[in-house]
Amino acid sequence: MSRRRGPVRRAEQRVPRPAAGPDAPPAGHAPGGARPRPRGAGAVPAVLHTVAAALLVAAVAATAAAGVAQPLVAVAFLTLIAVGECVRITLPGDREQAPIGAAAALAYALLGPLRGLPTTHGVLQVVAVAGAGSLLAAIAPVLSRALPGAYGRALRRRRGRRWGDPVRRDTAARRLLTVGFAAAVFQPLYNGGLLDRLPSAGPAYGVFLAAVAALAALCDATLAAALHRARTGLRFPAALEDELRSLPGIGSAIVATGMLVSLAAGEIGLWALPVFCAPLLLAQVSFRRAAAIRATTGQTIATLARATEVAGYTPPGHARRVADTACALGRELGLGTRELALLEYAALMHDVGQLSLVEPVPDGATALLPAAEQQRIARLGSEVIRRTGVPPRVAEQVARLADPCRRPDGGLDRSLPLSARIIRVANAHDDLLTAARGRGLSDPAGRLEALEALRLERGRVYDPRVVEALARMGGRARERG
Repeated sequence: MSRRRGPVRRAEQRVPRPAAGPDAPPAGHAPGGARPRPRGAGAVPAVLHTVAAALLVAAVAATAAAGVAQPLVAVAFLTLIAVGECVRITLPGDREQAPIGAAAALAYALLGPLRGLPTTHGVLQVVAVAGAGSLLAAIAPVLSRALPGAYGRALRRRRGRRWGDPVRRDTAARRLLTVGFAAAVFQPLYNGGLLDRLPSAGPAYGVFLAAVAALAALCDATLAAALHRARTGLRFPAALEDELRSLPGIGSAIVATGMLVSLAAGEIGLWALPVFCAPLLLAQVSFRRAAAIRATTGQTIATLARATEVAGYTPPGHARRVADTACALGRELGLGTRELALLEYAALMHDVGQLSLVEPVPDGATALLPAAEQQRIARLGSEVIRRTGVPPRVAEQVARLADPCRRPDGGLDRSLPLSARIIRVANAHDDLLTAARGRGLSDPAGRLEALEALRLERGRVYDPRVVEALARMGGRARERG
């Protein structure tokens, strides 16, 4: 018995990625696209960039006027910072990081004695050296013109393309302010002689360095969360939680390396820079491999998401629209970046279970099927997803997305993941909106009709919080339009 006579013609059509509707954010680097920024949020990056630039100018001017203290040491740290900036990595959530450059800058901010001799550089010289290292890496494409062969061409392509990225500028400003903060806490105490009571080889000195480094890490996380909030519209508590969760990873390695270089420099001098930064370089290789694995996982998810469209079971672009709407709802409800990424994966693959059907559902509208059939399709889809290597939580979310939000006794089912409730509302909204368009309704009328249908079933089938979040998003879209 053939099951694909009708849908084959639709499967032969090219399936482009549709533009997100007014209720969903435009697609971008963040999961599901970026939510419209809150009013006044664009001022946060501008303020931080201005403060960082003013601090750098003042530091360079003051250092030039007073002279560079211990120039060989300054040049060594400047060179390592510049090299570290040239070998950056991209972390989940589109976070750019230069672990070696960050560790070197932190080590210079926390540098006390060097081979038993006191250092005399202050806060402003630390800022000047860190900023000069970043600027030297920024002009690497210009300097690379003097390099012949493929290496020079590769360096020009890599650096020239990325310096104009707002994320890169945010990272540079944040780094400079964080290093300045660490130096402002440590250097006055050290140069003022207040740390003389703590032997540099003793545990108390190490504890003090660890405390300053921890404060610097918290400062960096706070600035990163503020910039993330301004760029994506993610709520500040969720953005801060994301940044704090990322600290035990590469963040802890950066802090530990900076502290080790600072402590070891007191005994072995500048040899501490290459000796203790080499392990961090190996860690970067591991992070690059992890990024490659994530890219492969993303390709697998994209293939499964398109499978139902290519086979004619769902309309073109349905999975992408549901994912965009689901991620916008997740941001509205305060989910962090990691939860949003898992939510997007589940939303893209929420209809995989339809491949088990003998005959396709008209327009792929599973929201119009009986509850038992919806649950069966969701369970079948989750079994397929479990065998793809994606995080187990994705399969769990898909398995539960057709479950009612209340138990038979009328109580709220607290075991139902919020992501599953979000995907169910997003899927039903797109199914109802597609049906309304099929009847000739305009988009505004179709959205109102779909929202009204969801509200009629809220509290029984659909989570009231999610439905009201969708209503708020639609209200803002109408105000903007």
